[in-house]
Amino acid sequence: MAGRSTTQRLALQYVFQSPRSSLNPRRTIFESIEAPLKALSKSKAGDRRERVFDALQQVGLSSSMSHRFPDQLSGGERQRVGIARALVCDPRVLICDEITSALDVSVQASIVELLAKLRVEQGLGLLFVTHNLALVRTIAERVIVLRAGETVEEGTVAATLGNPQHEYTRALILDAPSISGSQDAERIVN
Repeated sequence: MAGRSTTQRLALQYVFQSPRSSLNPRRTIFESIEAPLKALSKSKAGDRRERVFDALQQVGLSSSMSHRFPDQLSGGERQRVGIARALVCDPRVLICDEITSALDVSVQASIVELLAKLRVEQGLGLLFVTHNLALVRTIAERVIVLRAGETVEEGTVAATLGNPQHEYTRALILDAPSISGSQDAERIVN
């Protein structure tokens, strides 16, 4: 993001795959969520505090958790903190890098439900980097299939996954585990 303006940096935020490694274990949840505001905006401490508490509320966490450290939270709570850290900047787009891969199925569903809600309520754009085709079918409108960093197929989810044109896309679909739980996750989100 070098060379980008502060406005551009705030508009595009990243949610990392592993909140265990992306959250500083020596910082409280409050400090972790506040960090991008301190680095990228000129807001006052009182304004930052309000925005941190608002971001926690948006992801379904109590402001009373703000004094805790990452190792005092569950995996799902840590992932919600990662999302809150991105939301505090009031972005237009979230890049979500394999954010459900380390979570159990019920927690995955709650995170997907949260993101779907944020997308609707805030008009938030979501870009998912994932190997989870069930997740793609549940939340995505369009899909781009990459192989070695090159686009091999692109289109709507229904067209691309329902009638793949590229051999690599067909191989991915055939190799994907058939999980009946994906239908359960779809029901939870819808």
